[in-house]
Amino acid sequence: MPIVTAACHCSSCQKAGKIFEDLPGGTPVLESDGGTVFALYRKDRVRCVRGAELLREHRLSPAAPTRRVVAACCNAPMFLEFKGGHWLSVYRERIQPDDRPPLEMRTMTADRRPGVEFADGLPSYAKHSGRFMWRLLSAWAAMGFRAPKLDYVQGELDVQGS
Repeated sequence: MPIVTAACHCSSCQKAGKIFEDLPGGTPVLESDGGTVFALYRKDRVRCVRGAELLREHRLSPAAPTRRVVAACCNAPMFLEFKGGHWLSVYRERIQPDDRPPLEMRTMTADRRPGVEFADGLPSYAKHSGRFMWRLLSAWAAMGFRAPKLDYVQGELDVQGS
């Protein structure tokens, strides 16, 4: 069970989504409204069962605290990790369709594409909501305020050669 399932509309997720979609063999990352849907899980409840040697990181800038991890074999984005974070934001499309959790909210909608309006009744927040932050904090407390490190991602994704 994820901590929360949210569509992020921040400019960084939109930029990264476009980069990944443009890679050879790239598949859609962005929703039609420009959001990227993630299921957030506690790091201590996620493991890589196979293909770890194929995982590569991509940062939008060398100093970025966020890394997006991609399977280099097929250029499929797998998850996003914040430096020091206790959770992983798994790209929901990486989850088997029957197991995909429903979208609960949208965040960072202040950065949404011009002209995008939401009329489906789903909670949509300009930044991160108190509810979103409370769920992250509650999960961290349940983990004893630990933030496990991932040591199986090796190397950087080559986006220049695409």
